[in-house]
Amino acid sequence: MRVYSEEIHLSTRGEVDIIDITGDVERIVKNSGISNGIAVIFCVGSTCAISTVEYEPGLKRDIPEALERLFPRDHYYHHEETWHDGNGHSHVRATFLKPDLTVPILDGDLTLGTWQQIVFIELDVRNRDRKVIVQILGL
Repeated sequence: MRVYSEEIHLSTRGEVDIIDITGDVERIVKNSGISNGIAVIFCVGSTCAISTVEYEPGLKRDIPEALERLFPRDHYYHHEETWHDGNGHSHVRATFLKPDLTVPILDGDLTLGTWQQIVFIELDVRNRDRKVIVQILGL
């Protein structure tokens, strides 16, 4: 088994910036030379997430609206007692969405559905410079 790793660097616009990183991950898979295995995509940070979505304008609006309904900004979060940084909801959202995704690689390609893209979701309340680790394992 071989292991290959690369980083993706992103500058985000803050809460809830959704960035399609599918092309970057596909490029890293090609760079790896691995034909069959898995791609692990992991965002470094406690207020960001990795997911899949049909990356289209409607869902780019629906996702932030759904997150606001589920984890409202104006709700009281105990995290504020520690840091007073206004992003307690960001941490809770990230906990539920998760920081990673694993995608099978078959014959050198990511196994994604026709309308399925890999996205980075910024959940913090401010612009951030972010790092995503992509690690490819396989043969």
